[in-house]
Amino acid sequence: MLTIDALSRFGANTKEGMGRCANKDVLYLRLVNMVLDDTRFDRLAAAIESNDKKAAFENAHALKGSLGNLSLTPLYTPIAEMTEMLRNGEDADYAHLLEEILRQRETLLELRNN
Repeated sequence: MLTIDALSRFGANTKEGMGRCANKDVLYLRLVNMVLDDTRFDRLAAAIESNDKKAAFENAHALKGSLGNLSLTPLYTPIAEMTEMLRNGEDADYAHLLEEILRQRETLLELRNN
C-alpha cells in the first residue's frame, strides 16, 4: 500500500506534492494512484518504439505535468529530460530514458501492491 512515508523513501517530495493538494494526504495518495494507472505510460512506450516523436512528446509532456505536480521526483526527472529532448526534435536513442521511467513506475506499483 502506498503511504506518504513510502513515497518519501522512494524519493518523492511529499511535502511539496501534498502542498498542491491542500495538505490532504488522502487526495494526494489518490492522485498518485491515478497517475500510476495512466495509460499514457503505455502510449509513450509504443510511440518511442515506433519512433513517433510527436506522439511521444504529447504523452511525455502530459506525464511530466502530472508527475511534477505530485513531486514524484524519481519519475519526473527522466520524463522531463525526455520531454525536452523530444521538444527539440533530437534524434536520440530514448530507450534508456524510457527504461528508467518504466523502472521507477514499476517500483511505485510494487510499493502499492505490498
